[in-house]
Amino acid sequence: MHRTLFAVFLVATVAGCGVPRIPGITPYKPDIQQGNFLSQDTIAQVKPGMSREQIRFILGTPLITPIFHSDRWDYVYWREDERGKRSERRIALFFVDNKLDRMTGDAQLVPGSPAAGR
Repeated sequence: MHRTLFAVFLVATVAGCGVPRIPGITPYKPDIQQGNFLSQDTIAQVKPGMSREQIRFILGTPLITPIFHSDRWDYVYWREDERGKRSERRIALFFVDNKLDRMTGDAQLVPGSPAAGR
C-alpha cells in the first residue's frame, strides 16, 4: 500500500513539474535575421549611374520590387536578438532609364555625391 501511494505521489509530482527552472538561467534563443544586411562599406561602393545588374552584383537581389513602381528597389533588413530587441534598416533605390538616380533610407551614399538623398 505504501509503495502504491509513493508511486502515485512520485508520478503526480514529476508530471506536474515539467522541466525544473533554475533562477537566472534562460534557455538559448538564437538571433533572427531577415533581409539583406548592407554595411556602410557596401553602400559606399554604389555610385550614381550604375546599372541594375551592377547594383545587384554589389548589394544582392532586393527584398522588395514593387509591381507598380518598377523603377524602385527596396532593401529591408531586420534583426532580433535573444532579448527581443529589434533593429531595422531600410534602403530604397530609384532608377531612371535603368541607371541609379538616387537612394533614400537609413544608409546613404557617400556624402556629396549627386545621388545622395535628393
